[in-house]
Amino acid sequence: MKRTHLPLNGLRVLDAAARHLSFTRAADELAVTPAAVGQQIRALEDTLGVVLFRRTAKGLELTPEGGAGLDALRAGFLQFEEAVRAMQAGQSSKTLTIAAPRDLTAKWLGPRLAAYGRTDPELRFILLNADDELDFTQANLDLAIRMTDGPGEHEGVALGAGGDVLIAHADAPDALIGWPGCPAEEGQPVVTVADAGLAIEAAAAGFGRARVPALLAAEDVAAGRVIQIGGISPASHSYWMIAPLPQWRQKKVRALVAALAADPR
Repeated sequence: MKRTHLPLNGLRVLDAAARHLSFTRAADELAVTPAAVGQQIRALEDTLGVVLFRRTAKGLELTPEGGAGLDALRAGFLQFEEAVRAMQAGQSSKTLTIAAPRDLTAKWLGPRLAAYGRTDPELRFILLNADDELDFTQANLDLAIRMTDGPGEHEGVALGAGGDVLIAHADAPDALIGWPGCPAEEGQPVVTVADAGLAIEAAAAGFGRARVPALLAAEDVAAGRVIQIGGISPASHSYWMIAPLPQWRQKKVRALVAALAADPR
């Protein structure tokens, strides 16, 4: 029989029924109905071409054919359990590999990871620069943060409500600072920089006004390095923490997402 055709569910039911010599008690262990146990056993008997149990006046009895492979079956289940424990061992790792835009890491993520790391001295972080195409497997990523309109095919949580703000130095001229992907403003930029983080720095240096994600500018506004002109403008994209479901389910990832989501300033 090919490995891909192994009736694993039926074999698991056989093990339970053989230990209890009762479909009812096996059903209780497996959290199914006795009828479901009986169906699995009959299906397994059809697959294997042997009779596994007989009913006698004393109750359920395992046939010699049914008992012939039990020792090997149970040893196999123990090996399955060891394999699962080995695969789950990575859950105990406290190293988190995170991809995020460079400006978000500098302006927002870095300080929060440093604070989060102080809660557990065993935590370690590997920070990568996010690009348009994220291959979680190839890069061994646990979590990515992207400017997007949603999680897409992955699991995800948005960082705050999103939106853009217009910022400038208090004494800045009425000129524009541009960066790739920035919201449109009337007029030609007096300077164009590589990302929103550098646009904030250019605004703080006095080049002019920059429209940037509110999340990135919040601490510079609070520190008085720049002033906010007007309110927050709605935006179609915002920063999202995303990961495929297996990574998302990791305890260390869930804890980090909860910590970052609780501090979305």
